[in-house]
Amino acid sequence: MELASIASGSSGNCIYIGNQSSHFLVDAGISRKRIVEGLAEMEIKPENIDGIFVTHEHVDHISGLGVFLRKYPVPVYATAKTIDRILQTKSLGSMNPDLFTSVTPDQPFTIDGVKVEASSILHDAADPVCYTFQDENSKVGIATDFGTYDDYLVEKMQGCESLLVEANHDLNMLMVGPYPYPLKRRIMGNTGHLSNERAGQFLSRVIGKNCRNVFLGHLSKENNYGELAYETVKVELLAHNIDMEKENFTMRVADRYAPTFVL
Repeated sequence: MELASIASGSSGNCIYIGNQSSHFLVDAGISRKRIVEGLAEMEIKPENIDGIFVTHEHVDHISGLGVFLRKYPVPVYATAKTIDRILQTKSLGSMNPDLFTSVTPDQPFTIDGVKVEASSILHDAADPVCYTFQDENSKVGIATDFGTYDDYLVEKMQGCESLLVEANHDLNMLMVGPYPYPLKRRIMGNTGHLSNERAGQFLSRVIGKNCRNVFLGHLSKENNYGELAYETVKVELLAHNIDMEKENFTMRVADRYAPTFVL
């Protein structure tokens, strides 16, 4: 399975997962134009997308969903509570409810030979999940928008060849930054977002011998920047005896606005 970030950040998220025969998106929180342009760089036509998997209903994950579906009516998968919230979001415009199929955490299913599993995460949304995708060759995982983690989530994300995990904020930047205190508390809380340090600690438990690619995603525009996220996570990995210099292992920061591909 291949993993590529079309856009990842607090202002909009859309991730591509696929292989030679199957093509999926995780979230559609950017414009249809940007989604189509990102797919074009991978020589994939938007009408060939086999499904869009939505993690939760926050606007930076669904803002482009309505306009995309009106042009390209592809299936959409999310938990039942998330679907209800999406269909109630007036800013998305009209959408065909028949395109939506509910998924249940911990109940994997297969689409076009790809095993997909949703796993529950802690975030201040209706019923948020992360996803793993696995074909006969490899497994990839997407885990963003969660304030803390436990053994359950670590186990679900293990065994991935490629991972995209959020490194949302630097704690010091958040604390001295312009956000009002209630918002800072929300971000730091168990249903908020992972800091750079916590992302590194999570990855140190998830990364296994088969892991080849790590993306750091969903960076805050106000409370983080790429070099800081990268170095902080690197320090945590080294502290847990994970050698980033090993052959065939790469870690990179997913760009906020431009596609970031697995090479």
